[in-house]
Amino acid sequence: MIVVFGTVALDTTRTPFKTVERILGGSATYCSISSQFFDKTGLISAVGKDFPQEYKKTLESRLDLAGFVVMDGKTFHYDSTFDYDLSKRIENKTELNVIGTYRPQVPEGYRNAEFVYLGNNDPSLNLELLQQFKKPKLTACDTIEFWIKRKKAEVLKMIENVDCVILNDDEARMIVKVPGLIKCGRKLLEMGPRFAIIKKGEHGSILFSEDTIFPVPGYPLEEIIDPTGAGDSFAGGFLGHISRKDKLNLQTLKDAVIYGNVMGSFAVEDFGIRRLLTLNMADIEARFENYRNILNF
Repeated sequence: MIVVFGTVALDTTRTPFKTVERILGGSATYCSISSQFFDKTGLISAVGKDFPQEYKKTLESRLDLAGFVVMDGKTFHYDSTFDYDLSKRIENKTELNVIGTYRPQVPEGYRNAEFVYLGNNDPSLNLELLQQFKKPKLTACDTIEFWIKRKKAEVLKMIENVDCVILNDDEARMIVKVPGLIKCGRKLLEMGPRFAIIKKGEHGSILFSEDTIFPVPGYPLEEIIDPTGAGDSFAGGFLGHISRKDKLNLQTLKDAVIYGNVMGSFAVEDFGIRRLLTLNMADIEARFENYRNILNF
């Protein structure tokens, strides 16, 4: 089983081509919807009483919601704007709402989970939650600039206590203070995790382990609609494949990175999780095989 802890949000996303308001989003939503194609996934998160019933039904149809709570107040809301190349995002408004007072608990049925993903939450909460699991085979975390600037000591402690850290290139550079991504990856491993992944947006990702550097280009897409959630969808595909194989050998890890890129490539093809909701496993495997053929030389 995979357990995902993070935000379930109402996102307002603005691009030069279209604006969508208060659609289903959040780091935990993207990751868990992505991972559930591969293995059973439990969600730990909180929303407010304004959370639309149709969105809850969407989550219920695909996920175990034993760790999902509805609190008095409003749901986390994130409002952002992308520029014309859809690579730079400006934060317009972040309303924490119920997330500001939420203190997560791991349900008893989740405590034996073998695979755990800690989204870009307050690193102190991630560390508290991590201690409630019994003996997971693989734990992974993410973080964002907001927490690196405000709670860097806690971010470093979180990285020290997980098996895998998954960051984008800007976040990796902010943490280790070096420009080159290869050196960034090596320095992240020195902090304690067994594996590190640096995501480079449309340019792919790099997997690092003690004796391996595995760079993978991005999947070629003709059209990108909304880059929101691509990184968390990557994490869902990555952990999902490892969970269904139940192995941590090098080949499984390499394949997992490809599946991560595949899930990220699907996520950006529509706003929010809409594209992910139209997928089936045959679509995912077909793109994986096409991706592998493209990379073969």
